[in-house]
This record gives sequence, C-alpha cells and structure tokens, in this order.
Amino acid sequence: MVYIEKLKIVNFKRFRELVIDFDKSFNTIIGDNESGKSTVLLAIDLVLSGNRNKIENIGVESLFNKECIRMFLESDRDYRNLPELYAEIYLNEQTNEELNGRNNSEHRNCDGLRLVLKPDDSFMKEMIEILKNDDQNFPFEFYRCDFTTFQGSQYSGYRRFVNHIFVDNSRIGNEYAMKEYVNNMYNNWIEGSDLFKHQNQYRKYKNIFNHEILKGVNERIDAYQFGVKNDAKSNLKSDLTIFENDIAIENKGKGKQCFIKTEFALGKSKKIIDIILIEEPENHLSHSHMQLLVNKISEVNDRQLFIATHNNLISSRLDLRNATMLSSTSDVPVKLRDIDDDTAKFFIKSANHNILEFILSKKVILVEGDAEYILMSKMFECIAQKKETECNITIIAIGGTAFKRYLNLAKMLSIKTAVIRDNDGDYYKNCIENYQEYVGNSIGIFADKDTDRHTFEVSVYLENKSVCDRLFCPSRRTLTVKEYMLNNKTEAAFALLNNTDKFNVPEYIKEAIEWIKE
Repeated sequence: MVYIEKLKIVNFKRFRELVIDFDKSFNTIIGDNESGKSTVLLAIDLVLSGNRNKIENIGVESLFNKECIRMFLESDRDYRNLPELYAEIYLNEQTNEELNGRNNSEHRNCDGLRLVLKPDDSFMKEMIEILKNDDQNFPFEFYRCDFTTFQGSQYSGYRRFVNHIFVDNSRIGNEYAMKEYVNNMYNNWIEGSDLFKHQNQYRKYKNIFNHEILKGVNERIDAYQFGVKNDAKSNLKSDLTIFENDIAIENKGKGKQCFIKTEFALGKSKKIIDIILIEEPENHLSHSHMQLLVNKISEVNDRQLFIATHNNLISSRLDLRNATMLSSTSDVPVKLRDIDDDTAKFFIKSANHNILEFILSKKVILVEGDAEYILMSKMFECIAQKKETECNITIIAIGGTAFKRYLNLAKMLSIKTAVIRDNDGDYYKNCIENYQEYVGNSIGIFADKDTDRHTFEVSVYLENKSVCDRLFCPSRRTLTVKEYMLNNKTEAAFALLNNTDKFNVPEYIKEAIEWIKE
C-alpha cells in the first residue's frame, strides 16, 4: 500500500512553511475560512500529478506566497536571492530505487516526490534587467517547474509513481473540472492498451458518420460540407462523460453530482487508486445523503483518504483523531490525534453536531439547553454592551452530560471556555468537585451558588419576577409562574427574548460574561 507520511510546502500560497504528518488511512483537514485546507489538497494533487499544464493553468504568480514576494521586492532584489517554491511528499518505503534518495529539503534518505518552482537560469540576464527597475514587477514568467523524485529522476503526468484522484466538489458546474475528473476516473479504470483501442475506434466511428450518415446532406451542397470534428480538441477524452440511468452527470442536480463523483472515486477499480483527495464532500448534499456518504467513506480501508471539510458530521463521524486543524492566523497545524478514546468515540456517536464550531472558536460559552441558548445573546449584550460576535465569542448549547467531552478538547487546544450550568441542588458537588481537573486560566465553571436556585429558569425568574409574573400570569393557568417556566422552558425563553422591559441577568451568568470577554 502506498501512502503519504508527510507533506512539506514552502512559499506555497498562504504558507511560508507548512509541515503535516498524515495517518496512512483517514485524514480530515479542518479549519476556518482562508486557513489553507484547499491549499493542502492542491499541493498534494500537483506533486502527485507531475502535470506542468496544471501549473500553467493555475499560474506561477497564483501559487507563490505573497509575503515572500513582497519581502524580496523590498530587499536589495539580488537575482541570487530570488525565492523558490517547493512542495515535497514523503512516502512510506516503496522498495523503488527511483523514489529513494536525498533530493529533498531535509537531505535525508527516504522515498518521495518533489515539485519545485525556481528561476530558470537560462533567462538570468532578462531577470536581472527586470529587477533593476524600481517598480514592483516580479519575473514570474521566467520561472521553471521541475517534478523530481527524491532520487533525482524527472517524472511527469505520463509517468507517475502514485495513482490518485482529486474530487473537487467546490468546483461543481465548472466544465474543465468535470472533464478533468472524468478523464482521471477513466484512466484509473482502463487497462493496458484499452485507451489506444478506444481512441482508434472512436475516430473510426466519427469517420463513418462523416462519410455515410452526412453523405446525403453533403451531396446537396456545392462548395461546402458538414462534418464532425476529429482533431486533438474533439476526441474521446473531450467527449467522454459519466452516466447514471442514462442521464449524464452534468445534467444531474449539484448535490447528486457531488455524491456520484465521490462514490465513484471510492469504488474499487482494476487499477487501484492509492490516494483519494476530496474537497468539501458535503457540498449541496442533504443530511440523509451526507450520512450515506460518510458511511461509504468510513468503509474504505485499502487506500489513503484526504478530506478537506468544514462539516461537523464528517469531522466527528470519521473520528476527530484523524483530523488536522489549520488556522488562518498560524502556519502551525494542530493534530487532534491525542484526544482520549472515550471523547473521540463520544463525538462519533453524538447526535449534537457542533464540534467544528467549538474547535474553530477562540472563546466559547457552553450552555446546557435551548432556553439558555435562546437568552444568552440577550444577556451578553446587557452586560457587555455589545454582541458576543463582536468579541469573537461563540455560544454553544450541548447538553449538560457533554460538558467534560468539550472541556477535554478545550484543554488540549487552549480554547477559553466558560461553562454555564445548573447547580442541580448541590453547588459544591456538581459545579466545584465535579470539574476540579479542568478549572484553570482558560476554563471556568459558573453556576448559581444558591441551592434553592437549582436551575436556570428559577434564577431568571427570581431576578425578573415582575416581568415573568406579567408574561406568565397564573390567573390563566393552574401552574405557578415558576412551574410554568420549568415545564415550558423554550416557550418561556422566547417570550422573555421578545420582551422589551428591562432584563436582569443572574449574577453567576454576569460573572461568566465578564470573565470570558477579558
């Protein structure tokens, strides 16, 4: 089995340098917007493909890190210091002499592949002349692209060492992307000389159509004739597509296209696909199709998968320990492999899918239920005089039994977390003793110390008695106001949310808000 042990990229898009170790089976890449999830998959795809045309289509300027270019242009602009871009894939041992060597940035003997974009010395004079000018002109056009193994041998798209497929669901509707996907899948399913036989037969039948089917209409024309194109741009691969139930994939809905492309890539072909890259498999999918797709992905055990996603279900169901977290403010990836077994298994089975929202947050307020969640933004604004989003704080409702699962992640990832919970009639046991191993500079537990105020609803009622009595007047019901609020938590919270009277925030919640916003 071929798999990638490590990826190292330098001056590649948003990364000055990034090094990621991978699992040999599942790898999910998670992160916020502009964190570099797509960049990681793109780097792997480009290196494995050995395809210079892909580099040209993307453009050298688009691939280079903007910061390294800016720093060079602000320096003495010495030709000898022109920056280079490289992406290296370190493979497990393949017993292939062509892959093994020291042609890598670490100068160690191992198996791997390398992409380098560097100045073409044959155009040195032209580049020096450009760099003499004071403008911000950088000589991207004079860079060359080299694909080499760690042994030093050149390779290309026609001579690849690893079979892979890139399913980019973020480009649904892009005609070029669809053709590239179909051709890659076709190449992985054909055997031996099938390609040449198919191309020959396709050209033959086009000639038959030209000379026999169109013969009648062409005989009625004097100077010109109709004909089907049969050139390099109109061949088998340009016309090939994928059908399901006699309907071309392009004519399916976007969600169905995403599902078909991913499911087909996961299938077993005669020529094994070693590595599968999937960009945003969740795109356009309903929840039921997402569940089905996750099940199919989890069944793959003979290939290495890389999935870039911002979907909670995919991240948790495929085991958070397989995830690598990227941040838009750092070039250092965070591996979640050290999560304890119980926490990982909890999120695999949990029905509450907001784990990514938590992991990608800087500060979080965790609450027990819907009522707290409904009112917490209003309470925050009352105390802080601004919305929680303006303070980069996320409010998440998780259910009281899951607090410790999230706090295990908070400790590992240094996420400042305020837990707001009920004391359930015993403040010391439930809110102090129960969380001794978690409380610290970045984790705080907040609950009402008065055991009579055992729940959120009771605390809110006692702080806003006149408002609650007016809204939930017992004259219209057999229940007391407090009983009504306890039995109808969500409805009562909505009524209080829409109430315009002055709202008093319970002291323990006020403390939590003041603490988290610091």
